[in-house]
Amino acid sequence: MNRSRLLVLLAIAVLVAAFFAFGLDRYFTFEFFKSRQLEIDSYTRAYPLQAAAAYFAVYVLVTGLSLPGAAVLTLIGGALFGLLWGTVVVSFASSIGATLAFLASRFLLRDWVQERFGERLKAVNSGVEKEGAFYLFALRLVPAFPFFLINLAMGLTPIRTWTFYWVSQAGMLAGTFVYVYAGTTLGEFRISLELLLAFTLLGIFPLIAKKALDAIKARRVYARWRRPARFERNLVVIGAGSAGLVSAYIAAAVKAKVTLIEKHRMGGDCLNTGCVPSKALIKSARLLAQIRRAKEFGIRSASAEFDFADVMERVQRVVKAVEPHDSAERYRGLGVECLEGEARITSPWTVEVRTASGTQTLTTRAIDIAAGARPFVPPIPGIEQVGYVTSDTVWGLRKLPKRLVVLGGGPIGCELTQCFARFGATVTQVELLPRLLIREDPEVSDLVMQQFRREGINVLVGHKAKEFRAENGEKVLIAENAGRDVRIPFDQLLCAVGRIANTGGYGLEELGIPLSKARTVESNEYLQTIYPNIFVCGDVAGPYQFTHTASHQAWYAAVNALFGRFRKFKADYSVIPWATFTDPEVARVGLNETEAKERNIPYEVTSYGIDDLDRAIADGEARGTVKVLTAPGKDRILGATIAGEHAGDLIIEFIAAMRHGIGLNKMLGTIHIYPTLVEANKYAAGAWKRAHSPQGLLKWVERYHAWMRG
Repeated sequence: MNRSRLLVLLAIAVLVAAFFAFGLDRYFTFEFFKSRQLEIDSYTRAYPLQAAAAYFAVYVLVTGLSLPGAAVLTLIGGALFGLLWGTVVVSFASSIGATLAFLASRFLLRDWVQERFGERLKAVNSGVEKEGAFYLFALRLVPAFPFFLINLAMGLTPIRTWTFYWVSQAGMLAGTFVYVYAGTTLGEFRISLELLLAFTLLGIFPLIAKKALDAIKARRVYARWRRPARFERNLVVIGAGSAGLVSAYIAAAVKAKVTLIEKHRMGGDCLNTGCVPSKALIKSARLLAQIRRAKEFGIRSASAEFDFADVMERVQRVVKAVEPHDSAERYRGLGVECLEGEARITSPWTVEVRTASGTQTLTTRAIDIAAGARPFVPPIPGIEQVGYVTSDTVWGLRKLPKRLVVLGGGPIGCELTQCFARFGATVTQVELLPRLLIREDPEVSDLVMQQFRREGINVLVGHKAKEFRAENGEKVLIAENAGRDVRIPFDQLLCAVGRIANTGGYGLEELGIPLSKARTVESNEYLQTIYPNIFVCGDVAGPYQFTHTASHQAWYAAVNALFGRFRKFKADYSVIPWATFTDPEVARVGLNETEAKERNIPYEVTSYGIDDLDRAIADGEARGTVKVLTAPGKDRILGATIAGEHAGDLIIEFIAAMRHGIGLNKMLGTIHIYPTLVEANKYAAGAWKRAHSPQGLLKWVERYHAWMRG
């Protein structure tokens, strides 16, 4: 810190210290004002300009130094100067004082804060640069936010000083008026209708301000659109995947008129190309793996004959068996209008649908976007020439590839890698990052990778796919590792490097609905876009691409769309679980150790090895771990990871515990059936209890028992 900053900081510190050291805060109380009321009133009437100037200077000093007492001073201003002049004096004094505090914060702290936390504050800085005036106005309009904190925080952002001043002047005016009005009645120090009215205004002003702010914001975004005189529907849902189906179901259940539009297949990715077919394939692959382990279970020999085409046909039969759950017939029976066609949002209240029979325009009070996501194919040179399949198109294969390259080490890539290897393909898995399942802890990733290698899978981590070639009739991937090229020949490429939200082709661009940095549709905590009546849920909303999260969001989107004028609900992401269905399975909820370290969250780790569990030993699945993160010294669960047989089922106990605030002590005190795999959770809780046993007390108990033995 340079000399000038040090001097300013010292001056502020001296003034603040003097304020409290000399007990000046006692002058900013109603008790003091009441005790000197006659004297102060007399001076104000005799010397109005001097009194106003002194009051103005004191107010500026108090707000400029962020001292307590501004609210009391505002009320006193009303008592001394009346509603009109009190509002004028307080309005200018508070704005000038706020600007001084803003400038002090900027001069003393902004450079240091931006230098140290600049990366984390990029989004904040960008938002302030774009719409800083509106953000500040919103904060000023609602007195629930402490104004002195707003002054100091805004000083750390790029907002211009003049913008800060005039927005503060305008934004605080309504609140100033209400407080000064309350002060005009306080000057009489008696209960009156006016006093009760003033305090009622103080109580409901934040709500009124919020409603007014929402109305201003809505008018701003709706300005160029013509609102229909009436609406044919309450809700139109675009996309009939997991999120869209749940939204439509909820709307129909509460007797709203809802239309569900799907351009391809009902059920979306989960039913047709994701969860359902992949788990059917995993089951067949696991059965083959179990047969190969027959000797481990005391069976001398066992073998299986299969045709890969039959396996894939069985996958399609499973999809067909589940399909009625998501069918148009079922949803029409529930009261949902189902349209097969391509939707385009043409205004905040109209959706155009192109169907085989023609084009129609629907009017609706609210729109719910549930357009899903698709596999991402990276623009690697030569990839189009050699050809590829993705998690969407792999289900069309009927012949097992002899040599398969799987590009990607995330959940989808890992699940399909192990499946194809178990069917007999020679599989090479290529991952750019240093390990598989990068979102999991290193030892969990390593557990999966070691199992893959035991099964003959060639796992290449830290390899960057540079180029695909066709050489002498053979397909080849050129990958880079540690500065050298690695040549990988293959017959079939499976691209599984992630999924991107479907954000194009249905009107977002025309309406100006922005996308986030993650390329999902930008929305607030209520899942609203910039248009308050247009909502988003599922993969297209982010931040998680799980079927169960999509369904979870869909409830919030539907309820907020239909009943938001009465009450809106913030989407709750506090307890989000997921699982990767490799063998061993990996399931997680909440924090893991890697994330806790990245976010500097204090934690303790408790682990239990499933290799010690009786049921796991009996089942021949004695491998894996239960790893629990807790708050230091407490049994409150911050997160849990389970790697092992049926991890996706075992994690449910931790999900329920975190959702309902149940700690490890209560989990330990719950009876678990013996012998079951879920006992692993109880033993993990027991390991935590042993680590936190009261050693001092136990020593005294030991002495007691010795004394009892004589």
